[in-house]
Parts: sequence; C-alpha cells; structure tokens
Amino acid sequence: MTRPGRLWLCVALALSCSKDGESSEGEESSTGTSGIDPTNADDGPKLDLPGGDSEGGGCDIDAGCSSRVDLLFVIDNSGSMSEEQLNLALNMPSLVQALDGLLDADGNPLNPDVNIMVTTTDMGNPLCDPYYKPDRGPELGAPIATPCTDRIDRFTGIGMDPVVAESACTDVCPNPVAPDDDFINFHLDASNVPAADPIDVNGDGIDDNNVAQALACVGPQGIDGCGYESQLEAMRRALDPAAEWNGGSTPFLRDGGLLAVAIITDEVDCSLADESVMEDPAFLETHPETMAEVPSSAICWNAGVTCDGPDADGVYSDCRSSGDGLIAVQEYVDFLEGQSRPVVMLGIIGVPIVTERNPDPPYQPLAGGIDELVYRTWKDPEYPAGDILPDDWADGVTAAHQEWQYGIGPGCTGEDGSGGFTGQATPPTRIIEVCQALDVDDDPGTPQDEAQIRCCIESICDTSFANALRCLTGLVAENTIPQG
Repeated sequence: MTRPGRLWLCVALALSCSKDGESSEGEESSTGTSGIDPTNADDGPKLDLPGGDSEGGGCDIDAGCSSRVDLLFVIDNSGSMSEEQLNLALNMPSLVQALDGLLDADGNPLNPDVNIMVTTTDMGNPLCDPYYKPDRGPELGAPIATPCTDRIDRFTGIGMDPVVAESACTDVCPNPVAPDDDFINFHLDASNVPAADPIDVNGDGIDDNNVAQALACVGPQGIDGCGYESQLEAMRRALDPAAEWNGGSTPFLRDGGLLAVAIITDEVDCSLADESVMEDPAFLETHPETMAEVPSSAICWNAGVTCDGPDADGVYSDCRSSGDGLIAVQEYVDFLEGQSRPVVMLGIIGVPIVTERNPDPPYQPLAGGIDELVYRTWKDPEYPAGDILPDDWADGVTAAHQEWQYGIGPGCTGEDGSGGFTGQATPPTRIIEVCQALDVDDDPGTPQDEAQIRCCIESICDTSFANALRCLTGLVAENTIPQG
C-alpha cells in the first residue's frame, strides 16, 4: 500500500561466505565489504561454519535430541522493503551453509534435517482491499515457494507513481530454482530442490549449491503487499497444524526437533481482532495539513501499544502491548509455548543497531540494540538535529507528518557510512514481547538472567544481516543440541 512519507530502509550489502570446510574470515565480498560487523570481527565463528562430513555425528535420539529443524521466515512485503529483502537474500547462501554445518556438543556434524518455509506479513486489511492488483490477494500465512522471477510483477509497488524494485529479485536469482514442495528441505546430500549448476548468488566469487540458490530465489517477496502488516498473525497461520502445508506425508511442521521463526519487518504489528479498529476515531491521528482524522499506520501503534507520557522531551515510558482491537500478545505467546518442542525466534526489526554481541553461541546482542531503544515522538528538523531525513525535509515532510503517519518515532535510523541514509523503522513492541517471552527456562524456578536464550533481536537498519542470521543459527544450535 502506497503511503506518503513512507520510510525507506537499509541498503543491502553482500555477505562474504565460503565453501564448505573453508573459512571466509578476513575475506571481502565483491562490494568491498565483509558483511560482518567490524566491531565483532573476532567474535568466533561466523555464518560460514565448516560443513563437516555426511558420515557420523547427528543427534542421539536417546539423549532427547532430534535433528529436525523447521524454520519459518515471515517477511514484510510492503512498499519499503525491497532493500531489506535483497539484504536477506544475499545472506541466504551462508545461512544454508551454517545450518548444514551445525555441530553437536562433541564437535561432530549434527547433520540436521531442515525445512525452510517463507511467507509474508500480508493478512489483508479493509484499508488495503481497494489497492490489491488484479488476481492478487493477501497470503494469509500461506507458503511462497516459487522463484521470485515468476512473481516479478510483485516487485512493482502500488499507487500513482509506483516504485519498481525488480533488482531485489533479479540480483539474487539469475537461475530460477525452487523446491518441489511448499518449502525447502535438505538433509545430508539430499533435498527437494532440483539439481542446478553451481552459480555465485551473492557475488563473493564462490559458487552456491541448488539449495542456497533456491532460498535466495524464493526469499524476496515483493513490495506490493498490505502496508498494515500482521506479522504475528501471519506467523500463527503459517504454523497452524490444520493448514494443508502442515499435513500430508511431507508436512512443513513436524513433531520433535526445533521450531525457529524469523520475522523481518520495518513496522509495528497490526494483527486485527476486530476490523472496526481501522475506523475507530480513538486510534486515528490528525493529518497536519487537512486537520482531518485520516487513517494511517498510526492506527496499529495506537491500538496495539500503550505508554506513559510523553514527557517534556517527547519520551514515553513503560510502553507495553494492549488489546484494543488487536489480537492479544498473550495468544501468540501461548501458541508458541504450546508447541511440543523448543521454539526460537529472530526479529530483524526497528531497534537501534547492535554494538556488541556474545562471542560465544548463541551470539546474542550484549549492547546497543533493544537496550538502547527509546520510545519517543518524532522531532524536527532534519537529521541529525532532528529525525527527518534530508530528502524528506526538503520535500516539506515534518515531524507532524511522521507522527500522523506512524504514531511513534523511529526505533532506528540507518546510515550508509558515505553520508547517505539507508532509512528508518518503527519499534514493534508486540513482536518484541512475543520474542522475549521465549527466554524462559524449562524450569520455572530458574532466574530470568540464567534462562535459556531463545530470542534474538537485531536491527533492520543494519547494513548487513550477517550477524542476525549468525544469532539465528546460534539459537538453533544451543536449543537443538544437548550441551555437555
């Protein structure tokens, strides 16, 4: 959905990766950037983990371990997400290598049996209905398993002067490859992806196999989805045991093993319990020019989150989810905690960029990121004195416009290091709460600071998602593999 003052996010940089058994540490990609946060350059193994043999290793079932990993990507497909989708897709080959190369507690290959499914954040919305293209509707949590080149029209946005972002697909899918099922599966040397000649997907000079090519092709979702994102409900629908893709002889969702969820989005959650909320005056913001209460993404913030304040500096305190017209966060927490296996979650969302990470698995953020998040109103003038990006400020966009549009100030502003900006994103409190609720040890008596880490929150304003995906594989390893 095209909206004025739409926030544009992070430019994608290629992640340096390696062949199985080779380390890429210190190498640079074809862009001249390693893709690894330089503040963590020596923080232990990167995504390019050794591949290991297909012989030996694996889980000891008697010890309570299953090698099954079911990984769901929920990817925002609204109009501002082309660069982030490209960023993610460029990192997919190394993600596949990292999962394939997971080791058990004794350093033996785990040989995981991996399912990877991709869906969008588009659950439909009454305000989006008039804007869908012909023969196009919301995904409603259903899997997308076709190469993005087969969906190239999805990379043209909606509106009078739509953005065209076909390169978010074509740059990473030169050879259209896709799985035979609704999701990708790989285990040892077998997969449900047709054979394909190795090619270099991310331009790092190293050829990628058919599974990596398929994930890079399937991952980009386009930019013509509903701008009132429903990340949490899309997740639940995708994981519905009654869904057709979770049934039959080859279901995505399987018993045992581990469930991993990755949500990549630049805005707040708008999972509706009641569609009337979109017309409720209590949640509308006043447009600064017309002085009329006009629908915008601020509805999702106002209906989904409550805070104390703001104070004289425009800062809110004690921001927390509310149930005013949106599905209660606790429903999603209960849904995930009700799974019969461990659940881990990665959120690449609107929080400040992480500045320090654990050098040991699961490589979770230790400084920056959500610890530096401040909920506040938008500020004039242009950045850095205020919040408005220079081009927007030159076009007459003010804090009042952004406050009407989003209801809350930016959780992060990305800079490209060359005097330019990669964009801004708002903080999705509801997603944060669901993710953090997973950081609870199986023993209720365990102190919170000693709980098993099952949530990783990284910034969508980062120029590379390499460290975010490293944290994801760290969570998988720590929660799949018996330790000790």
